[in-house]
Amino acid sequence: MKRQQKKHPKFDIDGWLVLDKPIGLTSNDALSRLKRLFHPKKVGHAGTLDPVASGCLPIAFGEATKTVPYVMDGRKVYRFAVRWGEETDTDDPEGQVIATSDVCPEADDIHDVLPEFTGTIEQVPPKFSAIKIGGERAYDLAREGAEVELKPREIEVHRLDLVDMPDADTAVFESECGKGTYVRALARDIGRRLGTCAHVVELRRLLVGPFGEEDMVTLEELAEAVEKAETPVVAAESELLAVETALQDLPEVAVSRNDEARLRRGQGVIMRGRDAPVLGGEVYITCQGRLIAICTAEKGEVKPRRVFSIAGQQ
Repeated sequence: MKRQQKKHPKFDIDGWLVLDKPIGLTSNDALSRLKRLFHPKKVGHAGTLDPVASGCLPIAFGEATKTVPYVMDGRKVYRFAVRWGEETDTDDPEGQVIATSDVCPEADDIHDVLPEFTGTIEQVPPKFSAIKIGGERAYDLAREGAEVELKPREIEVHRLDLVDMPDADTAVFESECGKGTYVRALARDIGRRLGTCAHVVELRRLLVGPFGEEDMVTLEELAEAVEKAETPVVAAESELLAVETALQDLPEVAVSRNDEARLRRGQGVIMRGRDAPVLGGEVYITCQGRLIAICTAEKGEVKPRRVFSIAGQQ
């Protein structure tokens, strides 16, 4: 008779961990490794990184998963190297070469076209992307040999700089962009505009919303922390950022213990005097430094949308 494997207990862990994802792992692979290290009850990531990319992958544990949309909607900064002369079907090194060119653009030519790729622009996503077509992922259809046609969509590129040209065949860029931007497609389109072919050969994400390089930690560092700590929870907490870190773009409103109790029951609270929020829209509520809820503020009243129950703060 096959012996049943003992299940590992799951832990209440709340907060954000900013992983420095290595090249070669999918975002879900990286998430699986964290699950095996920390055994959290609930965990998810905010913003997929391709296997060929490295860098900032925010991981939400427990109650932080309620704030994922606020990170997903934040700006992202990428540094990426573009190789001139070849275009691939995936727009990165893993694909098949589908077009070639002998043209290697000069720095002045590159600088001249970059303004065309900043601001609000239209972009056709790569065929090998996670976008759904008729319920199927585009990359699954492309791998099966199906003809994949994706429509242009509007994206926002806040900044695009040429930062290095290590050789005639390669240029390194840094871009700050909004949600839904594909850097691979940006490289492809810059190449076409310059009368050549191009694909991304290196890609590193430096920032997602409030999370940057100074927050990142590697899988190796996390494994070492788990080995040294008394429990996985202690190891995780040594690297976690507060749940409300994701809410930095929302106003904070502090309330009393009585108001906290009302919000936790799903009831609205009328704010008076100096505590009354002067702006409408979303705010996050704290009580004595503890995150309580995300609320909608209107006409002096805050109404709870998401209420938090963070371990160790009740």
